[in-house]
Amino acid sequence: MADPDVKKLPIFQVDAFTDKPFAGNPAAVCLLEDMDLTEEHQQKIAAEMNLSETAYLRKLNPGDDFSSSSKFGLRWFTPTNEVALCGHATLASAATLFYMMKNPSSQLTFQTLSGDLFARREGDFISLDLPENKSQPQDKETYSQLLQALVGMTPIRDFQYCRSVGGDLLVRLTDDATRQTLESLRPDTASMLAAHTQDIIRGVIVTVKGSLENGCVDNHGEMYDFISRYFAPWNGIPEDPVTGSAHTVLASYWAKELGKTEFYARQCSARGGDLKVRLREDGRVDVAGKATVVLQGMIRI
Repeated sequence: MADPDVKKLPIFQVDAFTDKPFAGNPAAVCLLEDMDLTEEHQQKIAAEMNLSETAYLRKLNPGDDFSSSSKFGLRWFTPTNEVALCGHATLASAATLFYMMKNPSSQLTFQTLSGDLFARREGDFISLDLPENKSQPQDKETYSQLLQALVGMTPIRDFQYCRSVGGDLLVRLTDDATRQTLESLRPDTASMLAAHTQDIIRGVIVTVKGSLENGCVDNHGEMYDFISRYFAPWNGIPEDPVTGSAHTVLASYWAKELGKTEFYARQCSARGGDLKVRLREDGRVDVAGKATVVLQGMIRI
């Protein structure tokens, strides 16, 4: 016999920035239907799912429907806290609405802590419309302990800090670094956490300029403009598989360095993912990727 006190919510697990299951960056997406879920419950579900992000989609008006409306509220929780911006869980949310709820909208609008975000269909890709986040040069000496724990003796060409995204450090390795150089880094996350820093840090981006010679090519031989990895132990994520929001920082940085505004990029985690990134003149960044739904069910509250 069904327990009338048990409430159930639809929940999905989506691998973002990949067209293959078990690659890219997984996120949970929970549809709040007509239930008003407390922040405590949202945090508990995120801890239960134990993914880097759990996204919550909510209707904005009584007559709204996940299968037909085009504007929703969206929040993101890590297993430990709420965050102000998460690209891959936004992509996962759009994929859930487009592919599972059969929402026919060409563009979705999400009301979030980072303002209105937009997701558009672009063929097999879903393109996210995110704010540009500019970084500024930073003194390496202040972060010497952190950098030692992060890259060891690997030479660094540039070091910057971006406050607007919640505190991301950007570390660019020298141009003689290869894809293998980046992929073989083994940061000591405990030492990273212990390092004293003057700024709030959300995570650290390590990036390398792409070339045909340094192994920065996809399976079809097409060159990546840049590659990266992202570490966020401060948010309980030793390494994030594919980070949409970090590419709003990377797009801003590499536009100045490469003199172009459209990029093909890869995040070189163990799961890995490919992204198409475009910096627009209006100070927004289009971050596009594919997504695949790997799990569908109901969560009992």
